[in-house]
Amino acid sequence: MALADAYPYDVFTDPVSTKWNEKPYHSLDYMLRQRFGEKVYKVTLNGGMSCPNRDGTIGRRGCIFCSEGGSGDFAADASLSITDQINSQIKILSGKRPIRKYIAYFQAYTNTYAPVGYLEKIFTEAIHHPAVAALSIGTRPDCLGEEVFTLLEALNRQKPVWVELGLQTIHERTAQYIRRGYPLSCFTKAVRELRERGMEVIVHTILGLPGETQKDILDTMDYLNAMDIQGIKLQLLHVLSGTDLALDYEKGLFQVYTREEYLNLLIDCLEHLSPSIVIHRMTGDGPKDLLIAPLWASRKREVLNLLHHCMKERQSFQGKRYHPSLKQ
Repeated sequence: MALADAYPYDVFTDPVSTKWNEKPYHSLDYMLRQRFGEKVYKVTLNGGMSCPNRDGTIGRRGCIFCSEGGSGDFAADASLSITDQINSQIKILSGKRPIRKYIAYFQAYTNTYAPVGYLEKIFTEAIHHPAVAALSIGTRPDCLGEEVFTLLEALNRQKPVWVELGLQTIHERTAQYIRRGYPLSCFTKAVRELRERGMEVIVHTILGLPGETQKDILDTMDYLNAMDIQGIKLQLLHVLSGTDLALDYEKGLFQVYTREEYLNLLIDCLEHLSPSIVIHRMTGDGPKDLLIAPLWASRKREVLNLLHHCMKERQSFQGKRYHPSLKQ
């Protein structure tokens, strides 16, 4: 069984269960099959937006780990219309396997950082595409105003809208180091506002940020358990060429995880997380031509297979150490 296959969620309704199952975490693939009745793929889109951390509003150099592509290194060509971006990626993906449904994922930079009229135009174009089953929007919590909330709420009545928020960490000292540019309270407020309007929230975290201990990372997991979120991305820290993080790495100011260290940490995170939270990512994809470290991360399938093996050896599963009574 492939690791990306999911477990039946009801196996883990008892958080103190110690029963091993071949499907030990609540995967995105399982959730999509349950919701849409078949396998669904993402098409990554580029709305041509910038970021307040790059245009001078907050800063000009972006987050310390962010490449020139602004986390959209795999997104489509911004010079194309949204429909053409979707169609071009569908053509590539459908040539490999039969696919009928897609998620339109606005990935590059900050995808609510534009006039609301423009956002309405591109999001509506995406959501009206006949092959698009849901809309996913990657953004910052400090780029969500009342007009944007109203727009997303209206779109969510047509097809599901997911908002992906880049949190990375709950610790302010780390947030300052990575130049995140907003306080934790801003994230908390954004989640509350989105959930009140019915949007699903997916949170981006980074494991291995310089200076963070295992306890710091697990504290972030525990904090997110107490929030009303529906999904999480557990991203391994990648050191990419051309970033300020790469300069610190080359100076020897921090080290990256070995593969074994990362697998053990990842399993600890999964064991702490509520089994209701969908796992959207567990390693991440760093562009191979930019990746400086850790180089083992480029062998993603191998890493995932080893994770599954390690979880089986440890009799581990998502939520093994989760305690609902501690949820705020």
